Amino acid sequence: MPDARLFRNPSDETWRVFKIMAEFVEGFEAMSQVGQAVSVFGSARTPRDHPLYAAGEQLGAKLVEKGFGVITGGGPGLMEAVNKGAFEKGGTSVGLNITLPHEQLANPYQTIDVDFHYFFAHKVMFVKYSLALICFPGGFGTLDEFFETMTLIQTEKSPRYPVVLYGSDFWRPLIDFMRGTLLDKYATISPPDLDLFLLTDDVDHIVQHVRREVDESLKAEKHPTIEEEVKKPAEQRLSGEGLRIGRPTTKTRDARRHHPE
Repeated sequence: MPDARLFRNPSDETWRVFKIMAEFVEGFEAMSQVGQAVSVFGSARTPRDHPLYAAGEQLGAKLVEKGFGVITGGGPGLMEAVNKGAFEKGGTSVGLNITLPHEQLANPYQTIDVDFHYFFAHKVMFVKYSLALICFPGGFGTLDEFFETMTLIQTEKSPRYPVVLYGSDFWRPLIDFMRGTLLDKYATISPPDLDLFLLTDDVDHIVQHVRREVDESLKAEKHPTIEEEVKKPAEQRLSGEGLRIGRPTTKTRDARRHHPE
C-alpha cells in the first residue's frame, strides 16, 4: 500500500512553514521571561510511589532554593515530580508540552506552559534557555535529549555546560558501552568525551555541582559588544538559538576541490 506521506498537497507544505514559525515565536516569547533555568528529563511512566519520583520532586525544590527555575517536558512521571517540587517551592516551573497520540498529559504544576506540535521546535527551547541538563532514567526521549546535547557540546556547536545523569544503576551499562565499545574497541569517541557529563546518585551533589559550574561559567563569561561579535570568526559567533554558527561546509568542499589532498 502506498505511503500516505508521499501524497502531500504542495500548498499544505508551504503553509506548514508558518505553523512552524508560530511555534518558535510563541516559545521565544514565553521562555524569554524564565531567567536562570535547568532542563530535567526523565520517564513519563515513573509512578508517584517510586523512589525516583521522590528524588525528582526533591531536585525541583532544591534547584529553586539555589536560584534556578526548572524546565521539563511538562508531562507525568518524573517530569511532574520535578515541576511539582519547583512549583510548591514557589519557583519558576516550565512545561514544554508536546502533543502526542498517547501518554502525554500536561501536569498541573506549571507556572509557564507552552504546547508544541513539532519536536524540533520543542528541542530548541530546551537548548536555548537552559544552563544545565539533568537526565533521570527514561526512555527514547530522554536518551535522545542526552545524546543530542552530547553531540552539540562535543562538536563545540554549543558552549559547554553541566550535564548530569542521575541513577548509576540505570546509566552505568550505557557508560560501560560508551567506554568499552565506542572508545576502546572502535575509537569513535575520544577519552575527554566521557568527561562531558557527571554520573551521581545524590540530589544534593547535582544541585551543588550545577550551581558551582554555572556560577564559574557566568563569572568567566565576557559579553561582547555587537561590533565585537560581528568581527568574530564565523565558527565562534552565536546564532539566536544559542549555538555557534560554524564553518560553511560549501567553502570547505570547494577548497578541497581546488586543493585535493
